[in-house]
Amino acid sequence: MASTSASTSASASVSAFEYAPAPESRSVVDIAPSYGLFIDGEFTEAAEGKVFKTVSPSTEEVLSEIAQAGEADVDRAVKAARRAFEKWSALPGSERAKYLFRIARIIQERSRELAVLETLDNGKPIKETRDADLPLVAAHFFYYAGWADKLDHAGFGSNPQPLGVAGQVIPWNFPLLMLAWKIAPALATGNTVVLKPAETTPLSALFFADICRQAGLPKGVVNILPGYGDSGAALVAHPDVDKVAFTGSTAVGKAIARQVAGTTKKVTLELGGKGANIVFDDAPIDQAVEGIVTGIFFNQGQVCCAGSRLLVQESIQDELMDSLKRRLSTLRLGDPLDKNTDIGAINSAEQLSRITTLVEQGEAEGAERWSPECELPSSGYWFAPTLFTNVTQAHTIARDEIFGPVLSVLTFRTPEEAVAKANNSQYGLSAGIWTEKGSRILAVASKLRAGVIWSNTFNKFDPTSPFGGYKESGFGREGGRHGLEAYLDV
Repeated sequence: MASTSASTSASASVSAFEYAPAPESRSVVDIAPSYGLFIDGEFTEAAEGKVFKTVSPSTEEVLSEIAQAGEADVDRAVKAARRAFEKWSALPGSERAKYLFRIARIIQERSRELAVLETLDNGKPIKETRDADLPLVAAHFFYYAGWADKLDHAGFGSNPQPLGVAGQVIPWNFPLLMLAWKIAPALATGNTVVLKPAETTPLSALFFADICRQAGLPKGVVNILPGYGDSGAALVAHPDVDKVAFTGSTAVGKAIARQVAGTTKKVTLELGGKGANIVFDDAPIDQAVEGIVTGIFFNQGQVCCAGSRLLVQESIQDELMDSLKRRLSTLRLGDPLDKNTDIGAINSAEQLSRITTLVEQGEAEGAERWSPECELPSSGYWFAPTLFTNVTQAHTIARDEIFGPVLSVLTFRTPEEAVAKANNSQYGLSAGIWTEKGSRILAVASKLRAGVIWSNTFNKFDPTSPFGGYKESGFGREGGRHGLEAYLDV
């Protein structure tokens, strides 16, 4: 494995190619020294005057100073959204669609700028923000723009009505994409929004606020409140919020469920996962290896639906592991702005500490750890791609969500055993099945308790497809026609 910040000679034994650095230019994005809250169409200071800094995970460089929302700011934003709701919800769907189409086109026009911004603030490789995140962000706004004037035909009865003000709290792993998942269906159905981005990745949401102004979106329809957990909690608890949408940890999701219990608020929760990636003995090994790598090392494994448990049929374990280790040795870790980089930085020092603690626990419990040779940069938050063998169902690393580039490998002998092990989890968000037999795919998929099941691929997303989980992975669905229901009184 080679670091993009060091010599490429170390990779000569595993690759016939050497890569010169190919950094994307930072000059395409202009980050201001400070940003305010976005309330009622204007950027404004926080009522209490508090600010916090957002840093680049790959360098620990301070990118900007951000206003920190408090309870008074949440109240201001909710009131602005309530005032805007009357006119916004009364617009014909075709008129709301025009704004969504306009937003989608502006996102496409500014996609290079937004990709660089997201990579700087989040730490993920530029080829992921450029080729995965931004195209999907625009696609979600295009898709829901198409639904805005067709709600009568969505299957939820005639003339379904919007709920009102949606309070939305999003995570740091896909900052702009999670914003699109939340805001696009809310606006299409006639709701107004108050959104709190994660404290470690507020910049793309603030740039989106500027896009809303550029698109001429009426004031108050979208409000952006950067801040910490207390501002998210105040938003969820606000009595004039009609709908709560949260993506994040299971622990916080449970707290939100308790908080809204007994109220009339509609809630969707998209929480943690411990996805099983099941490889049968007739699977195409090379294709499966690529799917395994995508499943757990995409976005440094900081993906709720990551395939973090690899279940391999016993008869092909040695062959698959040899191939997987060879492939991991070719991945390039380093500068996320380099277009050759496969593995970027971990999002924060806090997340890096969590990953490190759980990996050390895995070793202490007897699992066998392996990573390719890898030179980690001297600054920033980094963790080498890691896999564990000799893992049992009892190991902490096989049960707990690590949310990092760490793969736990277990084996099975029969399809029944594979299903039993895959379902032996408190989570139920995603799964993958690798086999040449279509009948086996259907038979196994029907028995898996997971909201999203991929066959002979992994981590493929589309705005037309619903996403969500079972058990402690949350409830409700986002995306597709199903994603409209959460924002409608049906």
